[in-house]
Amino acid sequence: MVQYITPAGYQVLKDEFEQLKSVERPKVVQEVSEAAAQGDRSENAEYIYGKKRLREIDGRLRFLSRNFETMQVVDPKTPRGNKVFFGATVTLFDEDHDTEIVYQLVGPLDKIDSTHISYNSPIGQALLGHSVDEEVAVKTPKEMRHFTILDVKYE
Repeated sequence: MVQYITPAGYQVLKDEFEQLKSVERPKVVQEVSEAAAQGDRSENAEYIYGKKRLREIDGRLRFLSRNFETMQVVDPKTPRGNKVFFGATVTLFDEDHDTEIVYQLVGPLDKIDSTHISYNSPIGQALLGHSVDEEVAVKTPKEMRHFTILDVKYE
C-alpha cells in the first residue's frame, strides 16, 4: 500500500535513518563492546542497556526501511484545483464550535500537530475529494462534527 508523504517529512525520516545508521548504531556497538570486555555480562548494566538500545535502533531502522519502500513523495505545492487532496491546506468552518480551523492534509509519517492532520484520520478521510462551500459531516471518536469548506490551497 502506497503511503503519501511530503518532501519535508521524507527528508526528516531520511535524516533520522542516516543518523541512526551512521552515528548512533556504531556508537552503541562500540559501547556494548567495551562493556562486554569488562567481564560478567549478566550484572553489567552498561552492557544490558547497550544491547537494549541496539535492539531499539535496529527496530527503528527496519521500520524506516520497510516504509521507504512504500512511500511516495508528493509535493503539496502542486495545484490540484479546488478539491481537497493530499497536501491541501484547508480552511474549515466548524459549525458545532463556531470557529475557523486550518489544516494541512499530510501523510501518517509526516509531522502531525495542531495544523497538520493525516489524510487517513477521520477528518482527513471525510474531506478528501470535496470542494469549497461543501458541507462535510465527520464521525470522530468523541462526537459527530460538521464542517463547511471555506478554502482549499496548495502551498
